[in-house]
Amino acid sequence: MSVAPFLSLDYQHRSIERELKQAFYRTLERGKFILGKEVDHFEKEFAAYHKSKYCISVANGHDALLISLKALGIDKGDEVIVPSHTCQATWLAVMNAGAKPVPVEVDPSTYTIDSLLIENSLTRKTKAIIPVHLYGHPCEMDKIMAIAKKNNLFVIEDNAQAHGATFKNKMTGSWGHCNATSFYPTKNLGALGDGGAIITSNKKLCDFARAFRNYGSEKKDVHSIPGVNSRLDELQAAILQIKLRMLDEWNETRRRTSNLYFGLLQNIGDIQLPPRENRETKPVYHQFVIQTSLREKLQAFLSKKGIETAVHYPIPIHLQKTYSYLRYKKGNLPVAERLAGKVLSLPVWPGLKKDQVEIVCSAVRKFFA
Repeated sequence: MSVAPFLSLDYQHRSIERELKQAFYRTLERGKFILGKEVDHFEKEFAAYHKSKYCISVANGHDALLISLKALGIDKGDEVIVPSHTCQATWLAVMNAGAKPVPVEVDPSTYTIDSLLIENSLTRKTKAIIPVHLYGHPCEMDKIMAIAKKNNLFVIEDNAQAHGATFKNKMTGSWGHCNATSFYPTKNLGALGDGGAIITSNKKLCDFARAFRNYGSEKKDVHSIPGVNSRLDELQAAILQIKLRMLDEWNETRRRTSNLYFGLLQNIGDIQLPPRENRETKPVYHQFVIQTSLREKLQAFLSKKGIETAVHYPIPIHLQKTYSYLRYKKGNLPVAERLAGKVLSLPVWPGLKKDQVEIVCSAVRKFFA
């Protein structure tokens, strides 16, 4: 029996159950399920939340990245800077756009791309940078934007894991030329299925993305560009409107839970804790990720105690068979490889109780004792 599940959405969904049912029946009775009023309303609200002009909803986070790359003209032969440690979708979207992902190591303490290393990897083929706000921690966007401006590069933020986070009082997802995000159910803002979105304040990029997601059609039966079918459906849009209103509150519960961890896991074994909130950075703790050289043993020990954990991500992307054509070998990206062997995500979902966090921390202390 699990005393501390790694993830449960029950608390979130119970707290808005009435509104979710109303959204379902409202959508059912309206009878329009693709690109209707609910999508339009959600797009306006999500753009406003980020203080940006436009939001273009799509089918998933990968498509949000891919369409952003296409909108910016990224094509075959181009290179795109990506972090060495991230979700598969970041690299995959670049590859599917026909471009080459060029990894830059992350800061091992923040898990986000090391802005000091970016310029070392730029070539005449570099066209864009994709900073990933990983595990809910913002990247150093001021430095990244300065590098982009200096070298005439585009910036596409991957904000799938940091809905509501801020850097220097500006929301992640509002810094770059485009922001690509995911509404996969486990995200801080998650749908009841797949979903994604692009945010931009550039009308030209918006118009391209809006057409591209719908077969390249700017209006019915008129196709100006070769596009794809990647649309958020009306029901998911209706659900996301409800959840968006709760996002800041749910993020605060993640911060409170994280503060409990910070207080109870200090100076235990070789554990390295994630970064805390400071004057510049306000994370949203999509995951609470610790590091330890005894990761497998600790995970097995916690599992026996009924405590569920997860590993993000156990195989470095550059060593995945998918990217063998890039000819990376073990040892090429040591920070990513080291993190793949040390990171462990603890439960941090909204609704996790204080005594459950205390049970987790007590078990961790017993293991190291």
